[in-house]
Amino acid sequence: RFKKVADILISILLLILTSPIILLCALLIYLEDRGNIFYSQKRIGLFGKPFTIYKLRSMKVDAEKEGPQWASFKDERITFIGEIIRKTRLDELPQLICVIKGEMSLIGPRPERKEFEDKIEKEIPNYKIRHLIKPGLSGWAQVNYPYGASLKDAENKLSLDLFYIRNFSFFIDLIIFIKTIKLVANRKGAKPFQP
Repeated sequence: RFKKVADILISILLLILTSPIILLCALLIYLEDRGNIFYSQKRIGLFGKPFTIYKLRSMKVDAEKEGPQWASFKDERITFIGEIIRKTRLDELPQLICVIKGEMSLIGPRPERKEFEDKIEKEIPNYKIRHLIKPGLSGWAQVNYPYGASLKDAENKLSLDLFYIRNFSFFIDLIIFIKTIKLVANRKGAKPFQP
């Protein structure tokens, strides 16, 4: 209960404090290519229930004309403004709405797209265990492993997610929160491994 209340109160506060930044980013995204400012995706949440997340658009309008795909190290689909908001994680801020709605938590395993989940679940045993708790804006895997863009990355991150699920506490959430702020400040962990 404390985690749920804290999630909602902190998310409302963060949304209020960052609203000028979100508006500025929205203006820059629109000015760059006149496309949609926000981008929505279906993700898999608590107990495998799908929900919609919202992001500031960081890729070209037709980025997925060939279907869903993981981002690569030098992904040409990412726009100039998109590169900046990805490094600083500003593109993730609209997901605070999902936390307020109760679909996500501030801290927990990152929710994955159904298209990728279907593939991952066939290859990696026990992947569905991640759905036993709410997905998060940031998590133990996110602060200890770079951006995942392959099955191997998904497997490595799963081990970190399982550690969190087994041991999660207010203290670990606080560590993740602090490490997330450091990552954002240092602009690290937002890209896949360089091949």
